[in-house]
Amino acid sequence: MGLPIRRLRNVNYGHRLEFGTFITPTNQSPQTPVALAQLSEQLGFDVVTFQDHPYQPAFLDTWTLLTWVAAQTSRVRLSANVHSIPLRTPAVLARAAASLDLLSDGRAELGLGAGGFWDAIQAMGGRRLSPGESVQALSEAIDVIRALWDVDTRGGARVDGEFYRLDGAKRGPAPKHPIPLWIGALKPRMLRLIGEKGDGWLPSLPYLESGDLKRGNAIIDEAARSAGRDPREIRRLVNIGGRFETSRTGFLQGTSQDWVDDLLPLVVEDGVGTLIVMGDDTRTMQQFAEEVMPALRSAVDDALPAGSAGERIRPAAAIAARRDGIDYDGVPASLRDSAVEPGDPDYRTVRGGYLRGGSPGLVLRPSSTAEVVEALAYARRHPSLPLGVRSGGHGISGRSTNDGGLVIDVGRLDGIEVLDEARRLVRIGAGARWMDVATTLAPHGWALSSGDYGGVGVGGLATAGGIGYLSRSHGLTIDHMVAAEIVLADGSVVRASETEHPDLFWAVRGAGGNLGIVTSFDFVADEVGDVGWGFLTQVAEDVEDYLVRWGAAVENAPRDFASFLVMGPPRNGQPAIAQSRSVVESSDPDVVVARLQEIASIAPLYDQEVTITSYAGILQNAAGPAHVATGEPLAHSGLVEHITPEFAAAVATALSSGAIYFFQIRAVGGAVSDVPSDATAYAHRSANFSVTAMGANARRLGEVWATLQPFFSGLYLSFETDQTDEVLAAAFPPATLERLRDLKDRYDPDNVFRHNFNVAPTAAAAVAT
Repeated sequence: MGLPIRRLRNVNYGHRLEFGTFITPTNQSPQTPVALAQLSEQLGFDVVTFQDHPYQPAFLDTWTLLTWVAAQTSRVRLSANVHSIPLRTPAVLARAAASLDLLSDGRAELGLGAGGFWDAIQAMGGRRLSPGESVQALSEAIDVIRALWDVDTRGGARVDGEFYRLDGAKRGPAPKHPIPLWIGALKPRMLRLIGEKGDGWLPSLPYLESGDLKRGNAIIDEAARSAGRDPREIRRLVNIGGRFETSRTGFLQGTSQDWVDDLLPLVVEDGVGTLIVMGDDTRTMQQFAEEVMPALRSAVDDALPAGSAGERIRPAAAIAARRDGIDYDGVPASLRDSAVEPGDPDYRTVRGGYLRGGSPGLVLRPSSTAEVVEALAYARRHPSLPLGVRSGGHGISGRSTNDGGLVIDVGRLDGIEVLDEARRLVRIGAGARWMDVATTLAPHGWALSSGDYGGVGVGGLATAGGIGYLSRSHGLTIDHMVAAEIVLADGSVVRASETEHPDLFWAVRGAGGNLGIVTSFDFVADEVGDVGWGFLTQVAEDVEDYLVRWGAAVENAPRDFASFLVMGPPRNGQPAIAQSRSVVESSDPDVVVARLQEIASIAPLYDQEVTITSYAGILQNAAGPAHVATGEPLAHSGLVEHITPEFAAAVATALSSGAIYFFQIRAVGGAVSDVPSDATAYAHRSANFSVTAMGANARRLGEVWATLQPFFSGLYLSFETDQTDEVLAAAFPPATLERLRDLKDRYDPDNVFRHNFNVAPTAAAAVAT
């Protein structure tokens, strides 16, 4: 009746116990394998696999089937079991797998085989290889696949192989997730290849003799260690087959409990982490899923320290990439599985932001306020390291990442909840993106003004100000905030509002990053129906004249109109181009056209897009949540009262210098100016325009920007990369800055939140703590 648990010898590799199905890709009834895959998903299997024999006319093409099944399922992962590499060109297979992974939201896996059916392969035009040659060819194929997926390495991909080559091929696309390479193998040379380069060993149990799993594991483990790898990096999978009966008649031939007894040693003694049921019998699949899987998990939980859930295994190469001064082993248990280190696959998408590459030593990704508290406590144990706090990662200033320090990424705190429909009261997590907020509010006929790009995170914008397309009619984003939940420097969690910690509530609206980590906000949304949208591209023969007339058109327009202008320098003897993006808060076409005509009449049009749409439709302009940037951003910001001829002339000269590659003016004014300057930490309420310039050379941009400085009456910190005291003084008037320093003394005397535009505590507060 199987081995009792007390006799099992624990050689488990710490992998999560998973289950899969192995389905025949028959073409006799093409929808049958699709239906079996869907059934596998419904029954709770983790992965669905199909054999790959391109020379078999009775089978559907496996890659085509995988793609079709991905479209017909939503959760289960998909793989060949295994691909015949001699008939699947590795370079094309790499791009196909990455594409399927992106399209399926990270559900593609890749099983590889060296060949074997050489007569059939040769008949299909493949090259017959000796056993040694087939191993070498597969090794080169792995190099090709990994090189094309390595999009972070500069230059073209190169592999100088005997069977497969890359000669400067363009890299990419990168898969959605790190696609594991599972290799079907039995012989020692192939097993050594798995230890050196593979991510999984995938044999079929019917082809194995007693002790083969143990001997194979030993070969793989030795090869892995010789290659500087941890053997636990390699998942052990096995295809199994059997028959359910009322009593035992043999191995995997008996009751569900007999199956559990037979499979338990494979998991506990031989380290198998994935069991894949071969065959197309629906009754076998269902009984295995309903009776064997839960019982086996329970038995594994009793037999192994990590249980069926397994433990996170970081490759040796990833551990080698760790930065000095960080207690990686001390990461709180609640954050350990989601934390990202420099050597982890997710690192490339969380290391930086929209414009700054960044190279932090550790990114913590809490999913609750309690976990934010734990993350902050952990960060405080590293007082010498920089600490960045990130919501959506779009911040132009780049201060949400760093080099060698810690980042607390609250992107998982992305809930959006209507608290009171009558009051239009909504609660929004700091990690939500504004495009998702707009989409959620749209069915109610509501909106919140929120910048001009849907991929921006709520937390960064809602603690700085929030200059958006609806600002002239409804004010800044912060003007709709009624409460915020904040984790303070000492780890306490407070709610700030007009009646609860009103001093913090004042500060969080414009300088929130200095006093804590906001985890959620309560806002009162506005009633906003369909709006007019105009995207006009015009010829600016006279830059100075264009700027003056555009500024006057915006200032003199009713509050239902806002416009953002982007200009670049004249190039190659051609006039400058002006692109304006304007919103009219009206669904009346006549009103929309009338407002836009004020801009359109300034200069000839190259192109135009005018439509009636929803505010949510305007913000659907972000490709995805991840930002993968390199380098360092260089941007300056200023607030100006009016676009005077003198200011316009200075801008025209600055643009012609070539030091600025991006220049934008955003309309403010209107409802923004209705709020008293001392009501929030954002104090520059009289400005009608916010100006931003970006450049590639700090010295040249600084020299040009200095010519514009006399016209400014403050700046907007979200678009400023200079963090000097002079910039801080420009952002906050003296009275505002003094009030912020008092609050800093009270709430963050240790200056925990200093790695931003830092309002430092006074010397007396620092000494006291």
